[in-house]
Amino acid sequence: MSYQVRIMPCLDMQGGRVVKGVHFVKIRDAGDPVQCARAYCEAGADELALLDITATVENRGTMLEVVRRVAEVATVPFTVGGGISDVANAEAVLGAGADRISVSSAAFRRRELVTELLEAFGPDRLTVAIDVDQNEAMPSGYEVYVDGGRTATGYDALQWARWLDEQGVNVILPTSKAADGARTGYDLPLIRALSQAVKAQIVASGGAGTMQHFVEAAQGGASVLLAASVFHFHIIDIPELKAHLRKHGVAVRG
Repeated sequence: MSYQVRIMPCLDMQGGRVVKGVHFVKIRDAGDPVQCARAYCEAGADELALLDITATVENRGTMLEVVRRVAEVATVPFTVGGGISDVANAEAVLGAGADRISVSSAAFRRRELVTELLEAFGPDRLTVAIDVDQNEAMPSGYEVYVDGGRTATGYDALQWARWLDEQGVNVILPTSKAADGARTGYDLPLIRALSQAVKAQIVASGGAGTMQHFVEAAQGGASVLLAASVFHFHIIDIPELKAHLRKHGVAVRG
């Protein structure tokens, strides 16, 4: 592994608060986003993700005031997703202080959006998230879901990732619905399949429960290790995690 893996706490937002669910449901409160962002930066996070998890299904834009407040305290790059459906939305989020924007449902429903965002902001400011669930009927065994994991599309996840890669997307964030919040480990077959199929960096997301899960995801080809509940509830703290990764031969920052 010739690159340094990055640690990315994820702040899932609902109603202006950080929340965490299991399998995209069973939501519980996990704190104030500004306090969380500040604490993670101080603890050694390499990046942050801020996802407005109900913006799409509520048919509204991202909460820009929260983005501004987080930008004031964040000392690392942060990605914002949820409710970004056109270039104007993206421009507003980046203007509020985000370093990158993440799109998912809107990009799947209107593919031209991917091209428009790449042309407007370049590949270094765009992440495409893919919510997936296992489906043996799909060629890869994984199906794309939209609307925060609520709606099946009948489309193969690996096929969608390859198309994004061909357009020039350089960060893809897959979240396995089966693993999300369960703390039973990342979906390693998914991470391996994607990392072998595309040139884009893969963000491991959904299911981290132990420090060894992070090691396995890095060894499976993930460039960024994203987690939420284990960080929010101090099951794992970032300095100890980075030490564990180094001990197991994974290069990390800081």
